[in-house]
Amino acid sequence: MGKEMYTVRIGTETRQYEDGTPYLKIAQDFQENYENDIVLVFINEKLQELYKPLRGDCTMRFVTTGDEIGHQTYKRSMSLMLVKAIYDVTDRAQLEKVRIHFSVSKGYYCTLEGTVRTDQELLERVTARMEEIIRADMPIRKRSVHTDEAIDLFDHHGMYDKEKLFMYRRVSKVNIYSMNEFEDYYYGYMAPSAGYLRYFKLYLYDEGFVIQMPVKSAPREVPAFEPQHKLFSVLKESTKWGDMQGIETVGSLNDKITKEDVREVVLVQEAMQEKKIAEIASTIAGRPEIKFVLIAGPSSSGKTTFSHRLSIQLRANGLVPHPIAVDNYFVEREDTPKDEDGNYDFESLGAVDVELFNRQMQELLAGKEVVIPTFNFLKGSKEFNGKPKKLGENDVLVFEGIHCLNPKLTESLADENKFKIYISALTQLNVDEHNRIPTTDGRLLRRIVRDARTRGSSARRTIGMWPSVRRGEEKNIFPYQEEADVMFNSALIYELAVLKPYVEPLLFGIERDCPEYIEAKKILKFLDYFVGIGSENVPMNSLLREFVGGSCFHV
Repeated sequence: MGKEMYTVRIGTETRQYEDGTPYLKIAQDFQENYENDIVLVFINEKLQELYKPLRGDCTMRFVTTGDEIGHQTYKRSMSLMLVKAIYDVTDRAQLEKVRIHFSVSKGYYCTLEGTVRTDQELLERVTARMEEIIRADMPIRKRSVHTDEAIDLFDHHGMYDKEKLFMYRRVSKVNIYSMNEFEDYYYGYMAPSAGYLRYFKLYLYDEGFVIQMPVKSAPREVPAFEPQHKLFSVLKESTKWGDMQGIETVGSLNDKITKEDVREVVLVQEAMQEKKIAEIASTIAGRPEIKFVLIAGPSSSGKTTFSHRLSIQLRANGLVPHPIAVDNYFVEREDTPKDEDGNYDFESLGAVDVELFNRQMQELLAGKEVVIPTFNFLKGSKEFNGKPKKLGENDVLVFEGIHCLNPKLTESLADENKFKIYISALTQLNVDEHNRIPTTDGRLLRRIVRDARTRGSSARRTIGMWPSVRRGEEKNIFPYQEEADVMFNSALIYELAVLKPYVEPLLFGIERDCPEYIEAKKILKFLDYFVGIGSENVPMNSLLREFVGGSCFHV
């Protein structure tokens, strides 16, 4: 008897396949219909890897490297191949650890620990080995082992960060990925084989190197290497902060929480942030020509609390700060530009009355009295009901808004009168040495918690809006971040452990048939690595209070 045949529906097309046919074979049959490589598949709207076999009638939807999930799969798979290649071409006695740190340009910044020398000759050997692996189309295999076996396995491989991570794992099984004899752990699905990983380039940078990879919009091109040196400096400093406290990874944080005084971890982190804010205030106070402090950053960076804390430090330096939201300078509602869908585009610089803003700032600099507008969002118009402002010798205006780093907002003001600050939650903690925590994930968790608390928004709604929020940031904020005089990292190394008990119930409320369920499931799995911390340990003036509540500031 022949094998049973199953009906597979892909888009408007229906085909018959034998029981046990790998999804990879079916994907190859349809690949010519797709511009980019198929790397994963939805089976009846459940995400699956391509090595799995067909076991019944189903509807299929393919995921390519041009989709967000597929793009992340590509980068994750590339990390596995990179680490394998490094292990293949280096002396294990000289190599203690490969660390994949954070994003730089369009790739990841990595360092090698031990006595191995990171130079161009090494990168050329690693590149050559990766190209060999790709030509051989080396399969990426997956197996599930008991957690205790995984702990022993990673101890044997000298991957002690992973060993420590799984000490706190509550589930009984762990998925291990391998390329030939090399085994590693990654949270998230992988491409089927190395043949999918053709696009990359390695660049020496700082104390390590960057693996440059394609962006989602151009999955078959390696973009030019364009490091943002100020951002890199802040990320590197934050990583050193964690290393100084012995908290490089989630497993190390869990050790601190369970075996030491968690309050000390919290207070040291808060003290580090306060020290940085005090340094910024001291810099501003040391330059009496500065009259405008301009603060910008992406969603959920903690801009409001930062502005309050900076203002306190400015007062401690003898200055008189006046916080003003740039949103007060919105144009009248009927003059607001619209996006391609015909909706008001409040994130466009065209939504701001730049001419009025510049005119009033020049008048203030000239010693004139000015009535700063207040925007009435219900009426959609500016109102001039406040008291007139006049800049005294020690007065500074502290502006907060998404366009504050855009030179066009303050085009008529002399650079010497401006001090620009970029703030973002740049997560310095990684899951382990090879699994980084994207900065955007940390900000999304903050926003889910805050939106639920202050707006009654569901996690599903916040996750659904997030891609649109990210597009606005890519257009209006990130291009100008290197314009900043100083960058401030608002991420706290302990914060995900505090956010965990807040966000988990909200994510569990997302139904399986919702499009946002996949993201919710990914975050829940990720949060499972953390031992939680009660918010009673968080000081009232912490940036984190802006999201979990209980702040001593009006936020």
